[in-house]
Amino acid sequence: MRTRTLPAPNPLAQAVKCLAMAASIALAAPHATAKPVTWDDIANDHTSTHNVLQYGMGTNAQRWSPLNQVNSDNIYKLTPAWSYSFGDEKQRGQESQAIIHDGVIYVTGSYSRIFALDAKTGARLWSYAHRLPDDIRPCCDVVNRGAAIYGDNVFFGTLDAGVVALNKDTGKVVWREKFGDHQAGYTMTGAPTIVKDQKSGKVMLIHGSSGDEFGVVGKLFARDPETGKEIWMRPFVEGHMGRLNGKDSTPTGDVKAPSWPDDPNSPTGKVEAWSQGGGAPWQSASFDVETNTIIIGAGNPAPWNGWARTGKDGKPADYDSLYTSGQVGVDATTGEVKWFYQHTPNDAWDFSGNNELVLFDYKDKAGKTLKATAHADRNGFFYVVDRNNGKLANAFPFVDNITWASHIDLKTGRPVENKGQRPARLEPGQERSEAVEVSPPFLGGKNWNPMAYSQDTGLFYVPANHWKEDYWTEEVSYNKGSAYLGMGFRIKRMFDDHVGILRAMNPTTGKVEWEHKEPLPLWAGVLATAGNLVFTGTGDGYFKAFDAKTGKEVWKFQTGTGIISPPITWEMDGEQYIGVTTGYGGAVPLWGGEMAELTKPVAQGGSFWVFKLPSWDTSSAKR
Repeated sequence: MRTRTLPAPNPLAQAVKCLAMAASIALAAPHATAKPVTWDDIANDHTSTHNVLQYGMGTNAQRWSPLNQVNSDNIYKLTPAWSYSFGDEKQRGQESQAIIHDGVIYVTGSYSRIFALDAKTGARLWSYAHRLPDDIRPCCDVVNRGAAIYGDNVFFGTLDAGVVALNKDTGKVVWREKFGDHQAGYTMTGAPTIVKDQKSGKVMLIHGSSGDEFGVVGKLFARDPETGKEIWMRPFVEGHMGRLNGKDSTPTGDVKAPSWPDDPNSPTGKVEAWSQGGGAPWQSASFDVETNTIIIGAGNPAPWNGWARTGKDGKPADYDSLYTSGQVGVDATTGEVKWFYQHTPNDAWDFSGNNELVLFDYKDKAGKTLKATAHADRNGFFYVVDRNNGKLANAFPFVDNITWASHIDLKTGRPVENKGQRPARLEPGQERSEAVEVSPPFLGGKNWNPMAYSQDTGLFYVPANHWKEDYWTEEVSYNKGSAYLGMGFRIKRMFDDHVGILRAMNPTTGKVEWEHKEPLPLWAGVLATAGNLVFTGTGDGYFKAFDAKTGKEVWKFQTGTGIISPPITWEMDGEQYIGVTTGYGGAVPLWGGEMAELTKPVAQGGSFWVFKLPSWDTSSAKR
């Protein structure tokens, strides 16, 4: 059995053809021109209640709100205020976190679309649909995870490896920039990030690339948000050259790339794995203002087949495939790598490293406070890393039955692998190896869907999954634009009573404080608020709220389609609103094996739902 990155492309190709033209359409009476968004607005996004200006609800990506008008006492009264349908046949997966500025919601949709909506009524102010070619190569559905905003513009990535800037008030195109060859597999699904270089004072648009499964070389870019001009570019495969102000700057790591071997099977003698090494930073960045450091995850190495990255006589431990499947601290001024911590050396399971990096103050068991990142990896382990130098402070499992490694050695920072969990190298003439059972599977103990951190409880709320896979080695060779895996798989159920599991994790002790089980995979992000609430969505269409301290489910609403996006909350005219994008799709229906079968009954969709307390409810007064 051979695996493919996407099923037969006809439905997607036909849908893409429907986008014959890019469109910026103003439909509702325009708002008064809103004031420009400043860097100070963005820097204070985590404390603001009227706007949501960043993916992650702040440069720290905590997804925490100080709002408490909607709380665990009155949540049962929460009702829909309005919903807006994205319309037409382009439903697919909707993974977008909306942003909000001065009463306008900006939410992206599948197939590289964006909508500006009146936050009070849901009326569409304008919309833009990017013109997509027929030969785009998204590995994991035609999703988009959100936009960024600065000055008078909003910015978002497109599936043909581009970034578009639009006037936030009119939707008119300000600039477009292409950063890669979409026919080779480059694309963009993550939300860009706005940062300010603390040395030069320049405000920059930061974005990465997607495409590991096609053998691209992952790259992180800094651009001038006014013009789209590249400021610097940093590749995340060792030995590749960076750029600064349009000129070659420095290689990433050692120019000889010692962590990537020559491929002895290459008919050309080319170092294929190094040349098509993956490492794409396809999720959004966090930004540590104090150290002027952009912190982002680097994707899996390519191909998945780790034997193609170890050499003929090598062992997996001989080659780490830097700088993949880990978290990277990048200097905002130069684009240089300041530090790197690798979660999965020589990753052979597609564990990647792209899951969000949450910036928080970590208190260890001795009571010492550390400026840290928190990361719940696809490999099943939760990591706390010193964000000043990339050194590991703590690591523990956040899901059950991890088979590939017994634990993370806190002294070396490296996993202690269990034997037999890397499928065998192919023998001469063999097309596939015997399968081994691995957990987590490549879709991860947690995938891209972001967790939340509560400043009240000190807990992380992690949207996780319990599942496993049969996994085997296959032949692999690089062909431009084709899937570059060299592994086969089938994801299977682990437990009879659940797949999804929302867990409240203590970052100091590693203890599970509470958990909530769901029958379908959890693919939605999480929001925590000062109202003692945790919000998330489920694969079978429920938007739910939980008591942040106890985990008790205190409210739910059926939206009619699966939810695979992060919720947000904001304040407007003295009232608290909660919003979430709905519409099922993403990687699970495409790659999920038994899980794809399980989720077949889920209806597709594409809407943005907004909820609030009834205006007659006196408990909604400011507390």
